Amino acid sequence: MHLPRWVWIGAGSLACIAGMVNVVGYLGFEHQAVTHLTGTTTLLGAAVAAGDVRAALQLLGVAVAFMAGAALSGLIIQDSTLRLGRRYGAVLAIESFLLVLAVPMFQRNQISGALLAAMACGLQNAMATTYSGAVIRTTHLSGMFTDLGIGLGHALRGLPLQRRRLLLCGLIIACFLAGGIAGAVLFSRIGYRALLLPATLTGLTGVGYVFYRQWQSFSGDKPA
Repeated sequence: MHLPRWVWIGAGSLACIAGMVNVVGYLGFEHQAVTHLTGTTTLLGAAVAAGDVRAALQLLGVAVAFMAGAALSGLIIQDSTLRLGRRYGAVLAIESFLLVLAVPMFQRNQISGALLAAMACGLQNAMATTYSGAVIRTTHLSGMFTDLGIGLGHALRGLPLQRRRLLLCGLIIACFLAGGIAGAVLFSRIGYRALLLPATLTGLTGVGYVFYRQWQSFSGDKPA
């Protein structure tokens, strides 16, 4: 599996961004993870069982916001395969804008902050789904750890390994963790304004992608 440089850089950068966003949401007033929905859905089930209408509505709102972000990404990009030339720059700009908007909402202890952050993460996660047969998710790690575990099992049986795919999984996990560490440190010092860093990085990633795309077009190189 051949992965061009822009895929490696983009996947690592976006995983780091997601790690920062998620840890800020988790350390915030509602302690709500926003980059993945497994825990959210579990808590939703518990809230429904307990008859906690307020918590159930909030958790349902996070799930719907994430899905709405994914729907918006699908509307803009219109493809599930990662390919140079798609409108990723526009999606990243919208994500950056949503994260900036989430900051004052979080500071006012309003659930709309978590909804905006969840929508931004849904937008990001849907932006890149597959490349050369490899599933790429940058906002949650279950699939990445699963792929690494499968690779370990294959190695123990002496089967051939998809080394680049496993390296990509390792990169995404490491960058998500690094983002979580950086986000936690920033949150302890500047509170919800820590989200301005992933918002800035998202915007810069989008701008970098646009310049890379233009350079590829100018140089006449065929996108990988």
